[in-house]
Amino acid sequence: MKHLYVHIPFCHRICPYCSFHKHTPGGTDMTAFVDALLREVEKQPLQPQTIFFGGGTPTMLSDVHLERLLYGLKERVDFSQMVEFTMEANPRSVTESKAALMRAMGVTRISLGIQAWDDETLKTLGRDHARADAEETWQVLKAEGFPSLNLDLMFSIPGQSMDTWRSTLEHTIALQPDHISAYNLNYEEDTDFFRRLKAGEYREDEGRDADFFNLAIDLLEADGFEHYEISNYAKAGHRSVHNEAYWMGEDYLGIGPGAFSTVGGRRWHNVKDTPRYMAMTLAGEDTAVEVEELTPDQRRTERFGLELRTARGLPLELIAPESRKMLETLRDQGLLSYDESHLRLTRAGKPLVDPIAVALMG
Repeated sequence: MKHLYVHIPFCHRICPYCSFHKHTPGGTDMTAFVDALLREVEKQPLQPQTIFFGGGTPTMLSDVHLERLLYGLKERVDFSQMVEFTMEANPRSVTESKAALMRAMGVTRISLGIQAWDDETLKTLGRDHARADAEETWQVLKAEGFPSLNLDLMFSIPGQSMDTWRSTLEHTIALQPDHISAYNLNYEEDTDFFRRLKAGEYREDEGRDADFFNLAIDLLEADGFEHYEISNYAKAGHRSVHNEAYWMGEDYLGIGPGAFSTVGGRRWHNVKDTPRYMAMTLAGEDTAVEVEELTPDQRRTERFGLELRTARGLPLELIAPESRKMLETLRDQGLLSYDESHLRLTRAGKPLVDPIAVALMG
């Protein structure tokens, strides 16, 4: 297995826009939680090229528990082919000692969830950090010398102005990260933001979204970032190898409560109940649920939804004969281009990636 994902579901505070499996630690026995993760990773020999710790907030683990988890992982997993080891981090959960521990244990890439640089927007997002916390954490990570640092940003947040977004982008550029992820806020079901959208407190606006999106492209590309996926920008040599594997449909194994896996055309996820996951794993039971064999049509649909988002583009061979006329129409409208092997979205087509994918699938 070339790609390993480890899910840490704990957060100090639950953000009102987040739909991932997450919760506050409560009375969770963290030692037992680490034991469960290590027990699960023992199920098969692993020689990954990438590891990605996501959440939740992986850096919310204490130094003691994080060290035990990382040491345990190195004892059970063959790191000889490793090219990228990413750890998601939250500004209020990174200390100098924790940063030093992660660097010493082979973490090569940190993805720091800033989201915004103004305190008012952070408050709207329900984040547990302020701008000052993020600034301090950034300096700690820079000082530790991680080979690659990413900053996560969000736009089209309720109350966020174009000037505020410009200021966030300009300040981010000034910090000289190696990679920037800039996500359009989505209103996911089972979140407080979704409920407020349905109640009419918030609203969606495709024109506004496009304006925010285009400003990010203008400023980031002008600073030398490659726009290699709809929401991701990298300096030379700093693309996310792990995320590119997702977008290209490669197999990956997920461990931890709620983690998804896709291996050999089969997909499943672990139970989305942390105490139950721990009890089952430590008892030697299988925690996989909703196991499905992906059909060729499902795989094709996913490829349209993911590969069309990338700079590499979608293989032209996936376009059915009956969709060729639509392909030509979209090209004539200036929304995409294509050569003998791939079709790629133009600048005008990128904000419309989802409807274009639907139109081309036929």
